[in-house]
Amino acid sequence: MKLDPRHLEIIAAIVDQGGLTEGATALGRTQPSVSRTVAMLEQRIGAPLFEKGRRPLVPTELCQALAVEGRKIGGAGKTASAIVGTYKAGHRGIVRIGGTPVFMDGVVSSIIAEFQRASPQVRIEQSYAYAAELMSLLDAGTLDLAVCPLNPAAVPAGFSFQPVLPGRNVIACGINHPLLMKRPLRLTDIAPYAWIAPPASSPLYQDMRHVLGEIGVTDFKISFSGGSLASITNILSQSDVLTVLPYSVVFMARRQKMLAALSVRIGHPERSLGILTKGDMEVRPAIRRFKRFVESEFRNLAQLIMQQEQNSLWRS
Repeated sequence: MKLDPRHLEIIAAIVDQGGLTEGATALGRTQPSVSRTVAMLEQRIGAPLFEKGRRPLVPTELCQALAVEGRKIGGAGKTASAIVGTYKAGHRGIVRIGGTPVFMDGVVSSIIAEFQRASPQVRIEQSYAYAAELMSLLDAGTLDLAVCPLNPAAVPAGFSFQPVLPGRNVIACGINHPLLMKRPLRLTDIAPYAWIAPPASSPLYQDMRHVLGEIGVTDFKISFSGGSLASITNILSQSDVLTVLPYSVVFMARRQKMLAALSVRIGHPERSLGILTKGDMEVRPAIRRFKRFVESEFRNLAQLIMQQEQNSLWRS
């Protein structure tokens, strides 16, 4: 025999509230409609649910057993409503984000961690790629958004790019590098040191070559190439090599006291770090909320970086 789950929920409300009127009020229904439901259910199962002639109502043994199941149904309904509520509010769902390795590991991973502290039921699926591949993934619908450096004027049609940090590279080194103690620091002081080269597919690789050309270094030694941000950081912190990194990455690493930036102003790339999305892609609530959070965190980070730069002595 199949019973209507809503009828079982009504029985549970009557038993728990102690009467037809009270049960009807708890459910937001009228007392006559609840009475009709009880009568219809008793007729269907062929047994009384409440002892005849007893006031207040006394549930039968069968009624008590059905009330147990009704409570489960009511609880499931409340749980389902809560799930829908958290989903619509952006606290539940999946966000697929891609980005360039250095920025993802050096900056965005910390932002993801902060977001998930407040929204642990949002699952973040992260992947690494550079701009061209990120656009292909967004176009195919396998990514929801990307964080990468781009020239805002060169973003293809059909994509939306929102800059969140201006392009700003620095010559990075370990916190015990001898050049940090030189006053004044001249460009010729930098020439003898070896370099870490970013992956050839990374925009930072061309930035490094451009920087070296700017400071007149044509014959330079590469002591390490490729590698993750973690490996680059470890090598910098334990040797006297140099590399080119986004200032935001060095700034975020200050808490670990492993990286520093030489006080030498170098040319800025014609790029900004930004959030890249596909213009016609459906934006689910969790994606919308995550994107707003990332934007807010980058606004705060941009202010902190500006303050740090104002308090640092950069050489033209």
